[in-house]
This record gives sequence, C-alpha cells and structure tokens, in this order.
Amino acid sequence: MVPAGFNPCAGTMTDSIVPHFHNDLGVAVIEIGAKEFMCVGAKPPFDHPHVFCDMGDDTEYICPYCSTLYRHDPTLPPGAARPEECVLTTAA
Repeated sequence: MVPAGFNPCAGTMTDSIVPHFHNDLGVAVIEIGAKEFMCVGAKPPFDHPHVFCDMGDDTEYICPYCSTLYRHDPTLPPGAARPEECVLTTAA
C-alpha cells in the first residue's frame, strides 16, 4: 500500500545525501571530499546520464561518460570540491 501523499517523482535520497559534481570548466582533475558521488558531466541541459560513482578503496575515479578524473581529498568536506565551481547545486 502506498502512503497518502507519496510522490515517486519527488526528490530521492541520492538527491540529498550523495553529492553531485559537474565539469563545465573542463578541468583535468576535480578533487572532492566524497568517495561516493554522482557525476553529471556538464550542467543541465548538457549533462550526461547521472552516474553513481564509488571509489571504494581507491583514491581516484574516472567517469565512464565524460572521462573526468575525480581525486579524493580527505581534507575536504564530503560535498565540497576543488575547484568549488564543480559542485552541482539545485540552482544550477
């Protein structure tokens, strides 16, 4: 039974918990504080399929769609990136 008021199109857990990053700047490396994240390629409407990425025990991850190299930096908060402009916000 579906609860009253349930909207399957509303935001999901991944929208609020897993940070999303983009590479509109075209930089070679994006340093991030998370090891689990979403890569969207460029900002919408030019984004690629949103890919869930998990570095596991590694410290680097290459997106299979846009080839952006993400490097984990444990000194950054989970939702932060260097360059800062690569964090996808809801205003994007």
